[in-house]
Amino acid sequence: MTTKQATSLLMLFALVVMSCGRVKKKTKDTINKGGETIGKTASEFIEGVTEGVEQTLQCKLTLSQELQEKGLKTGKFTIQSGPTEGNNNQLTLYLIFDKAFKGTLKAKVVDKNGLEIGRSKSEVEGAAGDSGYFDFDFDKRTYIEVKSVITIE
Repeated sequence: MTTKQATSLLMLFALVVMSCGRVKKKTKDTINKGGETIGKTASEFIEGVTEGVEQTLQCKLTLSQELQEKGLKTGKFTIQSGPTEGNNNQLTLYLIFDKAFKGTLKAKVVDKNGLEIGRSKSEVEGAAGDSGYFDFDFDKRTYIEVKSVITIE
């Protein structure tokens, strides 16, 4: 092999190695970018499904007209398992007091078929401008189902 051929072969080898490095980097960048896009799309899909399920399964809460006239408003509410060993038998309700209020509130739950499934009472007190969380603990056999209607009287 001549010196010219050896030099040409060495230059070709160097070019191939450099090209492989660039191809490898470009491939890695493309894969990473694709993975990032797929990850974002999957996250958005899951978030959308979750929001759709929450909206579909969410219970409805209403506050009686009488309590509204006394200056009460409702904020967020949650339903979880309460201290009485049951499942989904505790309502935690955020109340806003536009006027001072002291009294007993009654929560009544009706299932998605219109059948009453439980009642609970909670002592509530707040000055005008106050707000707070109040718990309504139902019997351990009460299971507040999806799409239930909760009325606060």
